[in-house]
Amino acid sequence: MTAHSQQPTPQLAFETMTAYQRSEALKAAIEIELFTAIGEGRHTAAQIAERCNASERGTTILCDFLAMIGFLTKDGSTYSLTQDSAVFLDQRSPAYLGGAVEFLMSDQITEGFKHLSAAVRKGGTVIPQDGTLAPEHPVWIKFGKAMAPMMRPVAATIAQMIDPEANRPIKVLDIAASHGLFGLAFATRNPQAKVVGVDWGSVLELSKENAKIAGVADRHSIIAGSAFDVDYGSDYDVVLLTNFLHHFDPPTNEKLLRKVHAALKDGGRAVTLEFVPNDDRITPPGVAGFGLVMLAGTPSGNAYTFKEFDQMFKNAGFSKNAIHDAPPAIEQLIVSEK
Repeated sequence: MTAHSQQPTPQLAFETMTAYQRSEALKAAIEIELFTAIGEGRHTAAQIAERCNASERGTTILCDFLAMIGFLTKDGSTYSLTQDSAVFLDQRSPAYLGGAVEFLMSDQITEGFKHLSAAVRKGGTVIPQDGTLAPEHPVWIKFGKAMAPMMRPVAATIAQMIDPEANRPIKVLDIAASHGLFGLAFATRNPQAKVVGVDWGSVLELSKENAKIAGVADRHSIIAGSAFDVDYGSDYDVVLLTNFLHHFDPPTNEKLLRKVHAALKDGGRAVTLEFVPNDDRITPPGVAGFGLVMLAGTPSGNAYTFKEFDQMFKNAGFSKNAIHDAPPAIEQLIVSEK
């Protein structure tokens, strides 16, 4: 070992072993509305504790930890929000995403990671009944409610990209519609757009409610059931596949994509929002790591590269595929032409 070689250190191993402390601290802060309290002007531990109905001792320790890991700043005995915390963790912010903890840290999602070594040996989830892919799984209602605020600006970006003029009749099929915001973004921009949402019946209640709130219920309809089994109808201009294909293996996706291809009119487009890692499958980190989520929670899902998606869509009959950024999402958009 040369004089300039870095000495081995267990730091990364220990930080990873204790990473649950960070997520649980964030969850606790969200649950007691700590970030909102500070945003409202409570800056000392005593003031924050009173607003959050918590002990001053517990609040001090939690605030110090949150400052240590970057969610708060500390000056003497006062705490303040970082810019990120103010935008995303104060309930008064229109970009608040604290509700996402209800899905991302739910028992249904974390259960698969408790048996990850078994999933690695098997090559897929060991949770009974295909994990979160079981019919009418309640986690998707939780998903729809928790993730909608985060998806709203992304949905608006996609609608702007795909239907920039917003001045002609357009028929949109929203597969795995969930909260419905991706399809509804087309309807709210374009008064001539009609949207059909496909998902489990219980989940589609969220879509229906959001369509009413958006004032487009008269141009929104639903098809309840499995996307693999129901009749989509035909002559769609756009079929949306948002955060769906990663749940399945390539042959299963190609089966679905052939069905999507048949439902599109000539010149129609499939629009896919996905976590798309680079060809090395380890970059960018937040995107490439999604494959592990699929290993823990699904029988055969994965995070696919663009080359892999390109092949799936071409095997299903699509003529051309192009990939685009979809800010503010870390995911990317694949537009496939019939």
